Amino acid sequence: MVFYSLIRTFVIMRVLIVNTSERTGGAAVAANRLIEALNNNGVKAKMLVNDKETDQITVTALPHGWRLHWNFLWERFCIWLRLHLRRTHLFDIDIANSGTDITKLREFQEADVIHLHWINQGMLSLKNIRKILESGKRVVWTMHDIWPATAICHLTLDCRQFETQCNHCRLLPNGGSDNDLAAQIWRKKQQMLAGQHVTFVACSEWLASEARKSALLQGQDITNIPNPIDTRLYHPDDRKKARAELGLPLDRHLILFVSQRVTNPYKGMQYLTEACHRLAEQYPEMVDSTAVVILGGHAEEVTSLLPFPSHALGYVNEPKRIVKVYQAADVFVLPSLSENLPNTIMEAMACGIPSVAFRIGGIPEEIDHQDNGYVANYQDADDLAKGIRWALCEADTEAVSHACIQKVTRNYSQQSVAKRYIDIYEQ
Repeated sequence: MVFYSLIRTFVIMRVLIVNTSERTGGAAVAANRLIEALNNNGVKAKMLVNDKETDQITVTALPHGWRLHWNFLWERFCIWLRLHLRRTHLFDIDIANSGTDITKLREFQEADVIHLHWINQGMLSLKNIRKILESGKRVVWTMHDIWPATAICHLTLDCRQFETQCNHCRLLPNGGSDNDLAAQIWRKKQQMLAGQHVTFVACSEWLASEARKSALLQGQDITNIPNPIDTRLYHPDDRKKARAELGLPLDRHLILFVSQRVTNPYKGMQYLTEACHRLAEQYPEMVDSTAVVILGGHAEEVTSLLPFPSHALGYVNEPKRIVKVYQAADVFVLPSLSENLPNTIMEAMACGIPSVAFRIGGIPEEIDHQDNGYVANYQDADDLAKGIRWALCEADTEAVSHACIQKVTRNYSQQSVAKRYIDIYEQ
């Protein structure tokens, strides 16, 4: 009977994944991987996006493109006014005051489960989400950051207001007030969720733990499922061959840094720069044997700050080329100040490359310290330098690489992640 139930579910289950972008950003990457994982495991999954960039038949764009652009601009304008006409934090805040009603779309009506992902910047408004919840459809919401559990921010850092009620927001001028924008959006989110049931899925146990502390999500189901990765695409390969194809040096250790926007202060390029200077001072021979590879937008702006020869590859969104970059590296470094469960660490590990990162968010769930990588003390450039040195010069390279691949196969394979989501859809 159980076997028959599973087969029947695989045949009829229709899931609509909703995400702002098709390919840009970590949430989009994760959503695409989940669609593939679900479709490979008997579920009929489609994705609805604001920004469609490919001709994939499983991805549908929202209609009326001009209106979507207006939604984005209107939200930014309203935030800009509340920031007293300042650009500081303009893109750190989302208030979801404009969006598109998707409940009338054929894709929505045909779906058994509506699976929300990252739906900000004009995709869905709070009113739109409320209408989805009132439709009677089963709703799952994957949290790629803390925004669903707070009022307006995606990164709480050291703020704990969301445990009681958001107000006096650090992102607002003069530290906000009792009835600031955060407090107002908090009340609107309470109204959105009132009397409704959502299954929230965090991509890391750390984020799930944070979400459970949110006063906004009390009474909702909160669980943890990591993002999947396609190990057929992300896998080890000949390092020299990858370097030759990319035009990278064959005779140096390569330190890799990856970010959508390299100059984003939350990604911690400043700590990598400081760590590299420490290494150059303590081990002068590394200047002639080490180089840094930077993948991401504005990469050329930081190369001159590093003591080692640097190679700016710019922004790349072609998966096969990204894989080549990982395969060419000796160590991947992600000194972020806030992270959930970074896709980049998972990608590096799948290619057999150890990662060095700060002890923050879900990173310690991915990196087993001095087994498949190095977990450095938070915001500690000296310890970050130790981790890089360990990965390049002290660790058993073959054993570490094997441990990376084993961790990915065991925890992040498409089949294991798809099965866990199917279990949730069936509830």
